[in-house]
Amino acid sequence: MSFVSFVRRAVTDDLSSLLVLVRAFCAADGHEYHEGRVSAALTPLLGDDYLGQVWVVSPHEDPSRLLGYAVVTWSWSLESGGRDCLLDEIFVSEQGAGIGSELLLHAMSRASEAGAAAMFLETEAHNSMVRRFYARNGFTSEDSVWMRTGLG
Repeated sequence: MSFVSFVRRAVTDDLSSLLVLVRAFCAADGHEYHEGRVSAALTPLLGDDYLGQVWVVSPHEDPSRLLGYAVVTWSWSLESGGRDCLLDEIFVSEQGAGIGSELLLHAMSRASEAGAAAMFLETEAHNSMVRRFYARNGFTSEDSVWMRTGLG
């Protein structure tokens, strides 16, 4: 299936459409969805590049119809030599047409242009399909284990 899509930087006016996609991502990945928390986290990312970037993909013929999004946030690492980034989330509603790869490669390119030396991500242990997707797009597994604690 050939699909012509358009990737662009998300703006504040995209927030309500993004929330619909984030809700779908959470349902697909088995995460709880808290609209207030997601909205509060997305809003500053839509204003400028200080904390990261949000990219959206839409059909060329209807740029207001969002098919997916990618959220990249900045971090800093001695191991990376400075700025690196986290692919916090990526989701496309129509899989199998190459839209996810197009969106991911665009986000990777723009992160590199913004000075990031590496991009990291995490996946759910049970989701081998998504790990194959990332591997096809240049990601490799590491021996690191992510751990988490709440801070507030």
